[in-house]
Amino acid sequence: MYSNEQLREISTQVRRDILRMVSAAGSGHPGGSMSSADVLTALYFNVMKHDPATWTREGKGQDVFILSAGHIAPVYYSVLARTGYFPVSELGTLRQLGSRLQGHPSVRKNLPGIFQASGSLGQGLSAAAGIALGKKLSGDPCTVYALCGDGESEEGQIWEAGMFAVFHKLDNLIAMTDWNGQQIDGSVESVAGEGDLAAKWSAWGWNVIEADAHDFESIASAFDLAVAGRGSGKPTMILWRSDMGHGVDFMAGTHKWHGKAPSAEQLADALSQLGETSLGDY
Repeated sequence: MYSNEQLREISTQVRRDILRMVSAAGSGHPGGSMSSADVLTALYFNVMKHDPATWTREGKGQDVFILSAGHIAPVYYSVLARTGYFPVSELGTLRQLGSRLQGHPSVRKNLPGIFQASGSLGQGLSAAAGIALGKKLSGDPCTVYALCGDGESEEGQIWEAGMFAVFHKLDNLIAMTDWNGQQIDGSVESVAGEGDLAAKWSAWGWNVIEADAHDFESIASAFDLAVAGRGSGKPTMILWRSDMGHGVDFMAGTHKWHGKAPSAEQLADALSQLGETSLGDY
């Protein structure tokens, strides 16, 4: 198990990776990637049962993660590389022609760690629910995780998947929402007025946990509670209270960095704020 201090250093490096990747590509989605960096760092380094050396898309005998909010692929790629699924140096190829690191996760080039192509918002939770049902039917005791966005949760398919998971008693499904309150056109409340997501998921029959996405003690406690929900007959939704663009002052808390690449000057400022780590840049 990694300590909170070690996790903080890794997530700082993940944020550095995100910003360098998106800046070099000249496009991408840094805001949501930054708000999810701590959660995915904890998930891959301390929570999930997985092994890059034996990974296959079948996912038998291992936990599965589906990134439903596929546009935040930069954080996904960084965490996969940093846990050994492919060379860290490959992060420099984000969005380049012929790269395995497409703007949204793709399975066409067999990038290790990617179970499901995603980025057509709303579909990932359905895929995760289907995989969770498959594991139950086959007797596989492992867990399926999925990360959605709060803006993405305006999609009706999210709620159809939620209904399906409750009906099939998928207590091996732990879904998560990056509840940063921002989406491409502005705040989530100004676009669709989702209201109280905790009350809604609870009313659908899910176990609901709220936690701070940038506090590793809160993150660990939330995952412990979620995993303890196995056997309850209910799927679990963790609502992560997060900050869009977390870690860089001019990016934090605004939708303006949902899908915008920093300039060279902005990148230098952001990297200076984050500081260097012992892991080193790619």
